[in-house]
Amino acid sequence: MVRMLCRAAVAVLMLLGQPSWAEDVRITADIAAKQIVVNGQTINIGRIQDKANMLTGEFTKTSRACPPFCIHPISAGAGVETLGEIAVLAFLENNVAQGTGLLIDSRVPEWFAKGTIPGAVNVPFTTLEPTNPYRDEILKALGGVKTASGWDFGAALDLAMFCNGPWCDQSPRAIRNLTEAGYPPEKLRYYRGGMQLWLLLGLSVQTP
Repeated sequence: MVRMLCRAAVAVLMLLGQPSWAEDVRITADIAAKQIVVNGQTINIGRIQDKANMLTGEFTKTSRACPPFCIHPISAGAGVETLGEIAVLAFLENNVAQGTGLLIDSRVPEWFAKGTIPGAVNVPFTTLEPTNPYRDEILKALGGVKTASGWDFGAALDLAMFCNGPWCDQSPRAIRNLTEAGYPPEKLRYYRGGMQLWLLLGLSVQTP
């Protein structure tokens, strides 16, 4: 009887630990979906299970005027790590959930409101421009300390930044402005694929 109860308890725990959606379309062969607790709230990230699903709207476009919508290099700067989707999930688990990092949607609020990566916060790229009157407050919120000689980012948060896709300049500009302010490149990450690749892979989107 005890063994039966233990087996039942384990089975229940296993069920509770699994997301409610089907697992036919998995993230990887080993990962069906992710449940990550961020600031006391559980976010679920999986993939759309409908194999006939296709993108609609703005992210179906293949061509945009360049400039300004030019294809960006893989690297957003020396020392800045470029992430793929699996690494974004790992950053959410290992940095954001632990309170040591932020996943930042660098787009303007109008785009953020249409849908973003679960767990992301909106820090528009314009707020990090040197001329923005609120920039210093944002740098302080990220963990920077203003000193007589400049900024000390020794205890600052790790940041992973993204925007609309490889053709979007908003997160690269935000990263450039941060590094020019003295933010350590090793504390910065660039998800180049952005929302276009995230949506193309059918990954979960959160509407703020």
